[in-house]
Amino acid sequence: MSDHPPLPERRDRINRTVFHGSVAGILVFLVLTMTFTEEAGAFFDAGLAWVNDTFGWYYMLAAVIYLVFVVVIGCSRVGSIRLGPDHARPEFSLVSWASMLFAAGIGIDLLFFCVAEPLSHFLTPPDLAPESAAAMRAAVPQTFLHWGLSGWGMYVLMGMALAYFSYRHRLPLAIRSALYPLLGKRIHGPIGNAVDITAVISTVFGIATSLGIGVMQLNYGLTFMFGVPESLATQVVLIVLVVILATISVVTGVEKGIRRLSEFNMGLAAALLLFVLFQGDTLHLLDALVLNAGDYLSNFVGSSFDTYAFAGEDAQQWKGWWTIFFWGWWIAWTPFVGLFLARISRGRTIREFVIGALLIPLGFMMAWMSIFGNSGIELVADQGLAALGEQALNTPQTTIYTFLEQYPYIGITASVVTILGIVFFITSADSGALVLANFTSILSDVNHDAPIRLRIFWSVTIGLVTVALLMAGGLSALQSAVVITALPFSLVIFAIMAGMSRALKMERQKADARRLVSGTAPGGDWRERLDRALDTSTRAGAAATIEHAIRPAMRQFAQELESRGQEANVAEEHLDGEPLPQLTLQVDFEEAASFVYQVRAHRLSTPSFLPVDDDYYVRLDVYLTEGGADKDLNGYTRGQVIGDLVSEYERHLHFLALSHQGSTGVQAMPGSVGEPPEDLTPA
Repeated sequence: MSDHPPLPERRDRINRTVFHGSVAGILVFLVLTMTFTEEAGAFFDAGLAWVNDTFGWYYMLAAVIYLVFVVVIGCSRVGSIRLGPDHARPEFSLVSWASMLFAAGIGIDLLFFCVAEPLSHFLTPPDLAPESAAAMRAAVPQTFLHWGLSGWGMYVLMGMALAYFSYRHRLPLAIRSALYPLLGKRIHGPIGNAVDITAVISTVFGIATSLGIGVMQLNYGLTFMFGVPESLATQVVLIVLVVILATISVVTGVEKGIRRLSEFNMGLAAALLLFVLFQGDTLHLLDALVLNAGDYLSNFVGSSFDTYAFAGEDAQQWKGWWTIFFWGWWIAWTPFVGLFLARISRGRTIREFVIGALLIPLGFMMAWMSIFGNSGIELVADQGLAALGEQALNTPQTTIYTFLEQYPYIGITASVVTILGIVFFITSADSGALVLANFTSILSDVNHDAPIRLRIFWSVTIGLVTVALLMAGGLSALQSAVVITALPFSLVIFAIMAGMSRALKMERQKADARRLVSGTAPGGDWRERLDRALDTSTRAGAAATIEHAIRPAMRQFAQELESRGQEANVAEEHLDGEPLPQLTLQVDFEEAASFVYQVRAHRLSTPSFLPVDDDYYVRLDVYLTEGGADKDLNGYTRGQVIGDLVSEYERHLHFLALSHQGSTGVQAMPGSVGEPPEDLTPA
């Protein structure tokens, strides 16, 4: 047995392999795209056609499988598992959480597509008569398909996996961590690096696509209001300005800049939505919303599998430019939004996370797309505003402004849309820069974010890639690039599903082991147990318990295990701001999960109903691999501590027996509570 001194200080640093590999790939793209602009545009168009013809069916099937997986997980027994230790609780309120996932996961694209897409489906449907009653009814539900459950299922899958492996098992906050049950420590080698590089490149193109679409709309908004020229030069200037603002926001972190901007944008978007609802035919719009929702939900399965196999070449091309583009776009955004969702969802249960992240954005999106979309269709079909329909097909970035011109207070509403676009732009860019910085870092603590200089670097890089895509052909290049780059990452998502399934199976077996092995609390006279229940120990009392009971009990238990041929260590760590040490007993098994028993001191306010003079007392809480065990060791004797150790150790051994890890090849999850994540690259 070895008693470890306090752990050395660990610092955040760049993961050189992932960082340089990602930057090299992006740099090659930038040089080729900006040097051979016309050739790059032709390549993107050809690539989109090839992916659509060859893998269109695959994208459709993958979107369904991803969604079914997260729904099954959320509804199963493991839905009660927390994304973090068992004692963890959510960091953000429901309103703040909903605002941030909405702003990061959808952003400016709602403004771009809310009128243009339903109108496009009404005017040029894939398999219905244009401008018919059937096309009018199907237009908004088709839009729901592209923005609804299928896409958010991808986000939820990635966010759930990243939060689970990083916050519950203390693995790095990176895509590779989700493959630990499949690969074990090999995730720290070339395979893990390749996965993370793929995720970074896919994320950069997904964000750049969104920002490219957004800047086109911002440019037209400034043209509409102030006569600013609509050109590539103006768009480059806008990208530079917004990247500067996004950099300022990302430097302030999630708790301040990103959260406040998201809440502000959510409120402003809701106000604009209500304005359109009450200025239009309110009752008709509400009727249409209910009808659209019903059509979407009742036809969801059939629409999700509709590849238009017998609908002709035009329908196939439509599928490529709409459905396949959206599935590729959602997949490309999955690493970015998934990590951001994980970052803001620590402490929620898997079930809370799945339900909230699927239904909260869905509800707002359905209201937004239905009210704006049906209002736009009514202007074209009933009021003869043909110009709006032409803009939806040819210059979709202009439709929201032309649409609002038909309502009063155009000066105010146009300003609101422009402000929304700018803030959505900033929240997408700053969230993306934060996520990319975390992806390319080795963090000493998964609860912290990457260094500021790295966030600034990625904010600038996103801007450069956006400029390059706009130079290569505008909207068509943006759409093509995102579908092509998303293809390899879609395979990584399937591997993540397999890893998540194995890890959750182990969680179930561990829960069964704790239930079947009913280790009892330490014995003793019932009066002594009552004394412990009413004890409100001060720091001195807790220190005495550590010195005379907990520390010697852990050492004696570890010595006994070592005498029986097992590897056992007792580590003692002094944390900043904590006067009492944190003690950890860890027993390692070959190719199996470690047993961890950790004791931490917590100072709490003394309950008013206890007759004591001190205004605080100290608990000595026990933490296992999965989090707090809800027991306080204050006042325990050495023998009672050893008794509790034996009980928990028996449960762990029974868990290992149930999991059959030695014979099934399932990689054991790391078992070091509170331990900093293992480095990804050699020092």
